[in-house]
Amino acid sequence: MNLNGKKIGVALTGSFCTFEKMFLELQKLRNAGADIYPILSNAAQSITSRFGTPEQYKEKIKEITGKEPIICIEGAEPIGPKGYLDVLTILPCTGNTAAKLANGITDTPVLMAAKAHLRNNKPLVISISTNDGLGMNMKNIGLLLNSKNIYFVPFGQDDFEKKPNSLVAHTELLIPTLEAALEHRQYQPLLQSYH
Repeated sequence: MNLNGKKIGVALTGSFCTFEKMFLELQKLRNAGADIYPILSNAAQSITSRFGTPEQYKEKIKEITGKEPIICIEGAEPIGPKGYLDVLTILPCTGNTAAKLANGITDTPVLMAAKAHLRNNKPLVISISTNDGLGMNMKNIGLLLNSKNIYFVPFGQDDFEKKPNSLVAHTELLIPTLEAALEHRQYQPLLQSYH
C-alpha cells in the first residue's frame, strides 16, 4: 500500500533514547508523501534529558511535518468525531503509555488521541520501547496484542545481558508495519532479534 496522501498521526512519548531513530522514520514518512499529524505526551513536551530539550523536539517535529504538534487532551479529542486520521502510531510507546492504554486510562494527549482514533475502528500502531516489556509490562503488551485494530512494529530484546526485560521496536520497519495495518494485518515476523 502506498502511504502517499495518507493522514498519519504520530504520537511521541518519553522514550528519549529512541528519538533520533524516530525522527529518521518521520522524515521517511514525509518523503513517502504522508500527511503527518504530530502529538506529544506530557513527558515529551516537558522533560529535558541528555538527549535534548522539549523545544528542540518541537522544532524538529515542526521542521519535518510542517505542523505544530497537538499538546493537550482537548486538542487530541477531535480526532474521534472528525475521524481525519487514516492510521495513528505511538512512536515510541513507553511502558507507562502501554500500561495506561491497556487499562483504558486517558490522561495525556497521546492516550486521548489513541482512544479517539480507535473509536473509529481504524488502525493503531505501537512502536514499543520499555525496559520492563518482559517484566511488569508483559501483561499489558499481551492485552494490546489481543486488542482489535492494534498492531505492533516488530520488536525484540535490545540488550538481553544488561537489560533482560527490555523490549524495543525495530523502528526501521515502521513503514511496512503501517502499510500492513492499513490493510488490517499485523506485519510479520513480530518478534525479531537485535544483532
